[in-house]
Amino acid sequence: MDVKLVNPFIDAFTTVLPQMGFSEPKRTGMSVKEQNAKSLGVAVIVGFTKEIRGSVVYNMTEETAKFIASTMMMGMPVAAFDEMAQSAISEMSNMLTANAATNLTALGLEVDISTPSLTVGADCQIKISNEQYLTILMDVDGHQVEIDVAVQ
Repeated sequence: MDVKLVNPFIDAFTTVLPQMGFSEPKRTGMSVKEQNAKSLGVAVIVGFTKEIRGSVVYNMTEETAKFIASTMMMGMPVAAFDEMAQSAISEMSNMLTANAATNLTALGLEVDISTPSLTVGADCQIKISNEQYLTILMDVDGHQVEIDVAVQ
């Protein structure tokens, strides 16, 4: 996978989240994986079409999702990962992916994104690619978010 296709996702993450009230996210790891990702509890899948084909998955534990939703809602406590918290996580994923698509467009690539699909449940398998995909680990104020990117 060409790194120039991955950097726009990292850049989106480090640009958009501070605008939502988070400290600057830090990349803590990167690895290549095969075909399926294992859900950590909450995963949001967004697809790509046109000159870039593939998908991105924002994968996190439910506790991380509740923390992110709470921060997005100006510190409102989130005791359960309910419909409002799910909506916040889906919107964050949409904002991140739209920013990444804008970054890809700046590279001269035409990109459309799909509506985010949120899944809840740990240990389920998510098919991301028929081949390999890249996993980027990001620290968000002490909480880990895994970004799984499969683009071609």
